[in-house]
Amino acid sequence: MDITFSLDQLEEVAQQIIANNPKKVILFNGEMGVGKTTLIKQLCKTLGITEATSSPTFSLVNEYQTADNQIVYHFDFYRLNHEIEALDMGVDDYLYSDNWCFIEWAEKIPNLIPELHSVINITLLADGKRFLVLS
Repeated sequence: MDITFSLDQLEEVAQQIIANNPKKVILFNGEMGVGKTTLIKQLCKTLGITEATSSPTFSLVNEYQTADNQIVYHFDFYRLNHEIEALDMGVDDYLYSDNWCFIEWAEKIPNLIPELHSVINITLLADGKRFLVLS
């Protein structure tokens, strides 16, 4: 799936992503400030999370529960120095739990990513729109 969108179209974009049946572990790639966290917040809403969501930059992982009792984990590994830090927090238990796992800065844990995963690449375009590729 490839899509060009503006931030006011995030609700539609999130619905399209979920409708494409991605793997439950999704890696979000893009430069800082491109909108990875903003998109993840909208995906959480689309999945039925009603509580406030935020970036787990300092906690590394936030856990949310949907109205139909699905669990969503949102990871931000930007601050990790070594993969061992992710192992120490029990990342394997999360990634192989069959729950939604949205991962920012997955390149910090390349050897820990499950084989079955989806990838979302987001690029900021010159006109302020975003170009998204789901694979």
